[in-house]
Amino acid sequence: MCCFSPITPIGWIARLFPPRVHVADTSIFARALPGGQQLLAYSMELSVAGEVAMLLPVPIRPELGEAALEFVSLADHPAFFDALLSLFVVMQPAARSKGGLSLSISLPQLVVHKVGAFEASFVPSPRDFGRLDPRFRLPSEIWSELGDYEDHGFAVFRLEPGRKQRVHPMAFRFASRDPSRLFFPTVHVHDGRVAQTAKFDHWLYYQGKEGRDQASYLPPRVDYAGMVEPGATVFRRQLLGRLPNQDTWIEA
Repeated sequence: MCCFSPITPIGWIARLFPPRVHVADTSIFARALPGGQQLLAYSMELSVAGEVAMLLPVPIRPELGEAALEFVSLADHPAFFDALLSLFVVMQPAARSKGGLSLSISLPQLVVHKVGAFEASFVPSPRDFGRLDPRFRLPSEIWSELGDYEDHGFAVFRLEPGRKQRVHPMAFRFASRDPSRLFFPTVHVHDGRVAQTAKFDHWLYYQGKEGRDQASYLPPRVDYAGMVEPGATVFRRQLLGRLPNQDTWIEA
C-alpha cells in the first residue's frame, strides 16, 4: 500500500480541500537477507501542491515492536534506480562510419533528483499512530475500509510540495513475517479513497528466485549501501495500466 496524507493545519478547510496527489513512474526494489529480513527501496515522480506524508505498510514480525524496522540512507545514491535500469540495456549497432561498425548503448536520459526531500518515522502498528504528530495521521475510516493492515507496521515519510519531482529512493530493512516471499507495497490510497482497481505505472526490481520475469543483461557491480548483492542477477516486472488494487508478493 502507498497511502498519502496531507500535512496541513487541522481544520474543516483542510479536510474539505486536501492537496491532490499525482504519482507516476514508481520503482520498487526488494531483496531477502539472512535471518528473515527484507530490504526495500521505493522511488517515484510526485506532483502535489502541499506537504504530504507517505505511508508504506510493512508486514513485520509484530512482536519486535519498534525494533522491527531500520531505515537505510540512499542519499549518496540518488540514481539507484537509474543504475538498476541500466542493467537491462541492450547493446545496439550504431551507424557505420569510416572506422567500421561501432556499438552504442541506449541509456535513459539522466533524471534530476531532489535529495533530502523527506523525514522518516516508523509506526510499529496502527494503534501507535496516536504517538505520531497529528498532522501525519489518516482518517480512521480509511483503516476500517482497508481492513488487512491491523498487524502491519508503517514507514512514514514526509514529502515536500513540487511538480513532477523525482523523490530520491526511500529505503529500509525489516524483519519479515514471511521470509519465503518478497513484499512490494503496491496498493494505492490517493486522495483519501480506496478503489477496487487502480492505474499502475510501476517497475518492480528484485534479487531472488528466477521466475518468468525479465532478467538483467549485466550484473550489478556496486552494493549501494548494502541494498544490492553485487554479481547476482536482478529481475524486473512491470505493472502497467488499470489493475486490481492490491499489494504484490514475489517468491524470494
